Amino acid sequence: MDFLKKFMSAKTRETTPERPSSSFSELSDDQLETHLKIARYGNFVLTEAVRPSYDLQVVPRTGYRHDTYSDGESGIAIPVLMASASREQIIDLFVDLLDPLGTDVDVVLETSHHTQGEGHDDYYRESIELPILKSVLYDFEEMLIDDGCTGVAVLNPRMPMEVQFDEHKIFTLYGQDLDMFERVFDDHGVMCSEDIKFITEAEHVHSSTDTFAEQFEQIRYRLGIED
Repeated sequence: MDFLKKFMSAKTRETTPERPSSSFSELSDDQLETHLKIARYGNFVLTEAVRPSYDLQVVPRTGYRHDTYSDGESGIAIPVLMASASREQIIDLFVDLLDPLGTDVDVVLETSHHTQGEGHDDYYRESIELPILKSVLYDFEEMLIDDGCTGVAVLNPRMPMEVQFDEHKIFTLYGQDLDMFERVFDDHGVMCSEDIKFITEAEHVHSSTDTFAEQFEQIRYRLGIED
């Protein structure tokens, strides 16, 4: 958590006119370190990628809810599922959620390693066989789960459907027919809870390491994604 602690000291804990006081601003170093070490909330275990606010504006838990994304240009409303899952089931759930996309997919790697919290850079590869992609994802399991600066999106533009696994380790699924995704959630014991709140909807902090930044470049190479 060294990177996270440095990030918080530099950004989150400083109060400015543009940044109101946060739940971290009055903490001692010992209180902060204790909070950052807490990964379990009931039956839910966080990855190392993120931590919630000190005052727990959102308590992490497993579940999914329905939502809608409205395309600003076309005005089309696209059904959405948002979900969170405990650390021990994340990678298998992610891989199984890709099956409804078909056997040939596009993949986008997202990184904020070098943007210092100001958005992220995207790297796109068209047309990769799903079994090959799954194998690579398992090879980089630790980085994908624990790096708070890496996200992955997998899509089939011909359907169209998309699975996003973002840097907060939240799943966002887009498509006109989401029944297949719901069946995957049911198989993994991730139940529908329309009142669930996600860590992204309140104050939170990210964690990363130089090792994860290097591994991001390695997964880009493995997937054949150029600059």
